[in-house]
Amino acid sequence: MSLLEGFLLVFVGVFAGFVNSIAGGGSLLIMPLLIFMGLPSAEANGTNRVAIFIQNIFSVAGYRSKGVYVFPFAIYVAIPAIIGAIIGSNIAVDISDQVFNRILAIVMIVIMSISVFKPAMKLNPEELLSKSKVWTSVIAFFFLGIYGGFIQAGIGFLIIATLTSIHGFNMAKTNSIKVFVILCYTLAAVIVFYLEGKIRWEYGLVLALGNSIGAWIGSRWSVGKSDRMIRTILSVMVVALSIKLWFF
Repeated sequence: MSLLEGFLLVFVGVFAGFVNSIAGGGSLLIMPLLIFMGLPSAEANGTNRVAIFIQNIFSVAGYRSKGVYVFPFAIYVAIPAIIGAIIGSNIAVDISDQVFNRILAIVMIVIMSISVFKPAMKLNPEELLSKSKVWTSVIAFFFLGIYGGFIQAGIGFLIIATLTSIHGFNMAKTNSIKVFVILCYTLAAVIVFYLEGKIRWEYGLVLALGNSIGAWIGSRWSVGKSDRMIRTILSVMVVALSIKLWFF
């Protein structure tokens, strides 16, 4: 890895870590960069997980430093996500990159339109975490874990859509749960990719430096900001990344 490549990884990593902590889609920037630097797709996927894992340690710490966390609910949904991620990390899907990217672009637009543009839910605190809603999320996060373990890209959008649709959490709490769950299941994914020899540690650790800086800044910056502002950023990211997925 050259000095220029290292600088580029840190620079892009800061931006990716920032958007991952408040919305999602950072992996859609990092994956093409790693492939452009000569890593095979599988190694780029595995290497990116190292940065994602370390990044989310800082994201979780950033939200907790502002007093934003939802426990034990976050643990309840993290456990099925871990199981799903182990399955997803071992799945080989015979589908072209172009077809997959276009499907993902459509899914992102449809799901996020429900989350971003639907009216805010007015629920009592007891209703937010009712038994039926918790079990619905437990099941949903198992499948989210499979997807996250398999490809990662766009998982943040899907988790945000799931949590806001089922529970009506504000964006700060939603993101705090999101980064905790991703932290947990990514550890499982890293182990799988490591055992398969699909991680380039020198790239992953340098990338993690940038991601971690961006994640710390983003997680702390987003607390106290209006849901409208965060949802606007989220909408812009969804549209921009969907266009990228469809045409490039």
